[in-house]
Amino acid sequence: MIWTILVGFAAGALAKYIMPGEEGGGFILTTLLGIAGAVIGSFLIGLLGIYTDSIIGDLVSAVIGALVLLWAWNKFKK
Repeated sequence: MIWTILVGFAAGALAKYIMPGEEGGGFILTTLLGIAGAVIGSFLIGLLGIYTDSIIGDLVSAVIGALVLLWAWNKFKK
């Protein structure tokens, strides 16, 4: 559980660093973004037939998923 929170926060923070926006969000929203990004990222990567067995691969897929979520949120806001 703690590991999921830490990886989720790292993925959310990286995604917010790559695609900054107006909203700050804080620790909880950043962590939730990363965790949701991990679910979406692993689904998208799985659709491509790529499966990760490493922490780095999981983090990369989580960041990709979080970036997709941020992009969709920014499009929805406009």
